[in-house]
Amino acid sequence: MRHNKHHASLGVTREHRGSMMSNLAAALITHDRIETTLAKAKALRPFIEKVITKAKHAAAKEEKKDAVHLRRLALRDVRDEDAVTLLFNEKYKVFADRAGGYTRIYKLGPQRLGDAAEMALIEFVKAEDPGYKKSKGRRSGARGKRKKPAEQAAEPSAPEKVPTPEAPAAPEGEAKA
Repeated sequence: MRHNKHHASLGVTREHRGSMMSNLAAALITHDRIETTLAKAKALRPFIEKVITKAKHAAAKEEKKDAVHLRRLALRDVRDEDAVTLLFNEKYKVFADRAGGYTRIYKLGPQRLGDAAEMALIEFVKAEDPGYKKSKGRRSGARGKRKKPAEQAAEPSAPEKVPTPEAPAAPEGEAKA
């Protein structure tokens, strides 16, 4: 059975895809934000989040042996030693309090001129960023809530309309544009 085996092929071979994800992840770790195509950004998100989780677990492990093992597993995926060292020594602290969702993807407006590919910006989410709140369902809006009669009486009445000055009339011989 091939349950949960989906991956974005990106139109390249398995080896090329592995190298591309490694390079994109190293660039993201180094620069905190990169611009790429939407398909590559969507493929990069689960890849880099698994590496960040390895860095967090390595920091939490007291045994040095497990931390080295997790670092080697991360080096297997992201084949840039400087980027992995930066992630495991410094950047993991930003994500220490987050339980996943380390990246954010923004769709960029204009398509790329050469091949009309949709462009996107992928970046790390800051530690203090709470994100957005999900709605609690269909009835969470103001439509589902009814005010009690006491609340209706306490509300201020709507302000009266103030008459606005009329625009000056155009001369009879000119047409309106």
